[in-house]
Amino acid sequence: MAKKQQLEHSELAGEFTDDGVTVLVDIFRTSGSNEDWTMEVVTQAEDLIRWEEPFATDREAFDEFLAVVERDGIRSFLDDEEPSVH
Repeated sequence: MAKKQQLEHSELAGEFTDDGVTVLVDIFRTSGSNEDWTMEVVTQAEDLIRWEEPFATDREAFDEFLAVVERDGIRSFLDDEEPSVH
């Protein structure tokens, strides 16, 4: 049986609310590693949006999330028929 990987979550991860919409921003990597960071956004409807490319730092990941919210609005994460990949 394979051992489940332990994950390290960024201090920048957490709930983010804008325009009356709350999403969970999860920024993580394998615990104890120097790997790049992965970012996912989970909506209240439990839709999962994952960025394909990893980020060198957790700050870069969070800044990308903020840029998407600024450019497209937080509602751009909602009501997708297909899972989103950024």
